[in-house]
Amino acid sequence: MSTANHAHSATPVLDIKPINGNIGAELRGVALSGDLHPATLKAIQDAVYEHKVIFVRDQHHIDDAQQEAFGRLWGNLVGHPTVPSLGGTEAILDVDGARGERASSWHADITFLDAYPSVTILRPHTLPERGGDTLWGNTVAAYAELPKPLRDLADALWAEHSNLYDYVGDRGSVHKDGLKRFNEVFTSTIYETEHPLVAVHPVTGERTLIVGHFLRRLIGLGTSDSQRLIGIFNDHATRPENTVRWHWSLGDVAIWDNRATIHRAVDDYGDLPRVVRRTTVAGDAPVSVDGRRSVTRRVGEKPSLAA
Repeated sequence: MSTANHAHSATPVLDIKPINGNIGAELRGVALSGDLHPATLKAIQDAVYEHKVIFVRDQHHIDDAQQEAFGRLWGNLVGHPTVPSLGGTEAILDVDGARGERASSWHADITFLDAYPSVTILRPHTLPERGGDTLWGNTVAAYAELPKPLRDLADALWAEHSNLYDYVGDRGSVHKDGLKRFNEVFTSTIYETEHPLVAVHPVTGERTLIVGHFLRRLIGLGTSDSQRLIGIFNDHATRPENTVRWHWSLGDVAIWDNRATIHRAVDDYGDLPRVVRRTTVAGDAPVSVDGRRSVTRRVGEKPSLAA
């Protein structure tokens, strides 16, 4: 257990308890809000950058307005580019399992844009009586554990990310409303962005893999080689030793470094209700190990299926 001490006597001491060896910590002794003392905010930010995702229990006072106010302490809020924000909010995404919005494959939020979000804040609004956990993977640890030849290869590779991805993935079945929403809303505008496979984190200086389901292909490689290598890098990010699983309770808030993690909601709750509300904080375009920045190459309509 570690504690974050602050010079200001009015600032509470935060109790930070790591969950796993490589990722995740529970933060105790703080009530999140939009008017936190700067030293308290700095301690929370340091915990996120160290542990990649932190969980704060018993935040029952947090509503939509408070969630956004807390998010603004981190930077400008940014909504989803194709999915409308929840009515009455600036940039809260209401993720409702009943609409088929189940996020049940590994991803980092909105990597199909060049400057994708830096930080994500998530709280449950309605929870199933069983199931509905979320998993996170540490993409910094994944990069660090690669054998040197694979690290050298990863450092040199660039990848295309798009919101027009394999929605079905490894799922045995797909909620029909989710597929409909994917086709009509999520992919109403198509984005294609080139990212380095390895980015240098702007705060920690660590090298991190940009992987997940929006990664469509490795540039300059054939389809077969590309998919095999993508599988290798994704596998390292999702190894049990690099992951943490959180079982939600109402009042929980999760805060994670979207530039150093991927995550996945577990779709094991059938027709039970599950609604979570997500806030994302604007980020800058990632920088490769040789100093080049990501760039969005295409924004436009979905390709026609006509012959």
